[in-house]
Amino acid sequence: MNGSPRRRSPSSDLRASASELDNAQRGQRGARRGRRERTVVPDVEFTSYYGRPVVKSAPWASAIPGYLFLGGLAAGSSLLAAGADLTGRDSLRRSARVTASAAIVASFAALLHDLGRPARFINMLRVAKPTSPMSVGVWLLTGYGPLVGVAAASELPRVGPAWADRLVRRAARPAGLAAAVMAPAVASYTAVLLSDTATPTWHEGYRQLPFVFVGSAAASSGGAGLICAHRADAGPARRMAVGGAIVDVVTLYAMEQSLGLAAEPLRTGAAGAWLRAGKILTGVGGVGAAVSRRSRALSIASGAALLGGSICTRFGIFHAGKQSADDPKYTVAPQRDRLREGRGVSPH
Repeated sequence: MNGSPRRRSPSSDLRASASELDNAQRGQRGARRGRRERTVVPDVEFTSYYGRPVVKSAPWASAIPGYLFLGGLAAGSSLLAAGADLTGRDSLRRSARVTASAAIVASFAALLHDLGRPARFINMLRVAKPTSPMSVGVWLLTGYGPLVGVAAASELPRVGPAWADRLVRRAARPAGLAAAVMAPAVASYTAVLLSDTATPTWHEGYRQLPFVFVGSAAASSGGAGLICAHRADAGPARRMAVGGAIVDVVTLYAMEQSLGLAAEPLRTGAAGAWLRAGKILTGVGGVGAAVSRRSRALSIASGAALLGGSICTRFGIFHAGKQSADDPKYTVAPQRDRLREGRGVSPH
């Protein structure tokens, strides 16, 4: 009848069962093969288009590391001069004021040399942008330089006419104290300026770089005080030198350990050589300064080592940034790692 179910023949049932068994066996063999199979296509290693840099290297020349060093030396010396003035250490006050003035003048000269024309510096004074480290730095130097100059001028035997000489000597202490207030910003703003760029090693080190620069500034200015001041007045310079050396070496080590791949330029190439020399000189100078209380010769040698260590540190940091900008892996790999960890772009 039309309503009755259609019966399947025994041969069709046998064929269906064989087909199901064959499919099951195929699935089992496929599963076994899947467990044994390995990926034959490696992960893609991105470089860049024809290996060219991803970010443009900062267009700063070799005068900039000198600018970084001299600004830190001036800032630390201003602090020493203010403290020596308040505590009656005449030789330390005199030497620190002169050092700060000479260093900031040389720092201006290095900056103007890099800018090419003095008018470019003047043009930057047309606006004030608190969000721009360069603009803040320009205004800091503009206010800081004259204060340091007035304090140093008071150490001259005579400054012009009698009325001008009296005015300078009365203004020396207030000017020196005001310069000391501005000194920490002068010592650290260059680190903010570097880390605000897209240069990988500078940018990734934004947490530690200001401490490295401040420690280096303290070590160099303490070293200059050990060289120039009388041994009886050199106590504050010695303590600043030792403290600055410790901060410099410790924070530079922390920077190398925390940056991951971006720390590689700090250990290799010209930057690695500069920084290794800086660590050795700073460490030796710091130890020498700590034990040089009774030896004038050891104080001078330790101060020279600290100055040399600070110079090497600034040149090393500068070249590390240049090296990291030239190789695209230092730009791409950290960004890819942040994306894998779900952190997106750098918080800085």
